[in-house]
Amino acid sequence: MPKIEINKELCKSCGLCVKECPKKIIQIGSSINSKGYNTAMQTDDGKCTGCKLCAIVCPDSAIAVYK
Repeated sequence: MPKIEINKELCKSCGLCVKECPKKIIQIGSSINSKGYNTAMQTDDGKCTGCKLCAIVCPDSAIAVYK
């Protein structure tokens, strides 16, 4: 089953992954990293298809996709 892993210290909550996800399973959460940004999070592990669009658009390479 595919899943994404978000490096919370690299995430700047730009929202590009949220906009790009075709399944709409990524959102900006309430967790705050050491730089003061709310970080992205995956909301439904079972719906991820492993398309990697979120990782491709992330300008800080904060997202890894595992199949």
